[in-house]
Amino acid sequence: MRKYPLYYLNHSEFENITVLICRKILGEAVVPFAKGPDGGRDGKFNGKANCFPSEATPWDGKIVIQAKHTTKVNASCSDSDFQKILEDNVLPAIQRLKEKNKIDFYMLFTNRKLTGMQDEKIEDLINENTNIPNIIIADEKIQQWLQSYPDIVKEAKLQGLLTPLQFDEQDLKDLIIEFHKSIPDTGMIGKSEEDYTYISMERKNELNQLSYVYFDEVIKKNITYFDSIRNFLKDPINLPLKEIYEDTIDELNAKIVLSRNEYNAFENLLEDFYNYVIANNRELAGKKRLIRLFLHYMYCNCDIGKKDA
Repeated sequence: MRKYPLYYLNHSEFENITVLICRKILGEAVVPFAKGPDGGRDGKFNGKANCFPSEATPWDGKIVIQAKHTTKVNASCSDSDFQKILEDNVLPAIQRLKEKNKIDFYMLFTNRKLTGMQDEKIEDLINENTNIPNIIIADEKIQQWLQSYPDIVKEAKLQGLLTPLQFDEQDLKDLIIEFHKSIPDTGMIGKSEEDYTYISMERKNELNQLSYVYFDEVIKKNITYFDSIRNFLKDPINLPLKEIYEDTIDELNAKIVLSRNEYNAFENLLEDFYNYVIANNRELAGKKRLIRLFLHYMYCNCDIGKKDA
């Protein structure tokens, strides 16, 4: 599934997406509010919802919609700053609306990541302090709705957020995690027996316009680990992972062909691949170095990039 980097949006743009989604799941009667003090509401809906939280038992009443956007990459609902927002902003706002009889249900949208455990904690926090039925809708669910409602993507012009190099990074992430399990301590990996400084490598760098400085100061540091990747992929027990590797290089090569003219140097393209994987996979913390390791191995092993003129 292609993910839209919603952290690139500003708050108003994220509010707009929230309203567009709510019109689908609640109904056309969703009322957005203009910019300015919102009193704890970015939108509202009064009546029976179309299909939320389900078609069988839709909410029926005064539904308050609130959006909390962040420009922080890989932000989570468990972050301390978000917990402070809940305590200092969300709970008092719901309580004020309840006292004025302006709320029966509460929907909180955020582009942060949300775990099942954190979801329960937040809903319980709001329930215990306000006794208002509520739900938090985070990045994972928003991304699903954007896939289901392409007209929202078009109206909100979200296609502009997708870079030409965007790819399904899940395969590479899974590969890195399994490799890390087999060799958790890179300090114990022996040096690669193959010499990657020979003339054909220089020719490859020239063909792909990869600078000598990047190869000498960045890629060379990873060469010592290449045999470990090669042996890992050759191991019969890792055949499913080898197939994942083949799928990944096939996809990356297609992206490279389509986007190569947009980059002066090949290393900038490699770094954009790296940044894209990092931005979408918080769980790779502590293993981020392995992303470059695999990308550099793919390049030096002639799996990606030009091999000849």
